[in-house]
Order: sequence, then C-alpha cells, then structure tokens
Amino acid sequence: MGKFVISTRKNGEFQFNLKAGNGQVILASEGYTTKAACLNGVESVKKNSQTEARFEKLVAKNGKFYFNLKATNGQIIGTSEMYETEASRDNGIKSVQTNAPDAEVDDQTV
Repeated sequence: MGKFVISTRKNGEFQFNLKAGNGQVILASEGYTTKAACLNGVESVKKNSQTEARFEKLVAKNGKFYFNLKATNGQIIGTSEMYETEASRDNGIKSVQTNAPDAEVDDQTV
C-alpha cells in the first residue's frame, strides 16, 4: 500500500512524495508555504488521480518520459520521476491511480 510522505525542504517549504508499497517515489509535489496547503495537495491527488484525463503525458528534452497530475483548475499538483520508456511511464500512472486513494499520510515534519 502506498503512502504520502510529508517533509520540509531546506527553504522551509512543505512537500509531499507519494510512495508505492515498495518505497519508490511515484509522484512528487511542488513546494507549499504551509502544511495545510500541502495536506490540501495530498487530498487533491487522492481525488484527481482517479480521472485519466488529469494525467498529462510528456517527453523531456532528453527523450525520457514523465507525467504531471493536474487539478481541475489545470494547476500541476504532482510530477513523476523520469522513465526510460512510454510503457513504464504509463505503469507509473497506473501505480498512482492504485496507490493514491487509500494511501496513509506519514508526516515527517513533527
């Protein structure tokens, strides 16, 4: 089962990583100025990850594949790692869809 790990960046901002059951990071957030905003981001991932159209499939300049998960307003709420193949990127999307809805929150900022 996946989990959201909330941590603090060096600049004091909060961020979350969604980790799969094997501990691999499958989605990383932007930086948030407050923990409340970060937790809202987690809830947004749980909700939006169930809609296929919210995933933007992209190719980086170096030819690697990745995706963004967007909220209903079009704002990016999470970005994947870089994948070598299109198929592995698509598996990453499936992993987010599987893990996000029931993932527990591990707050490491306290």
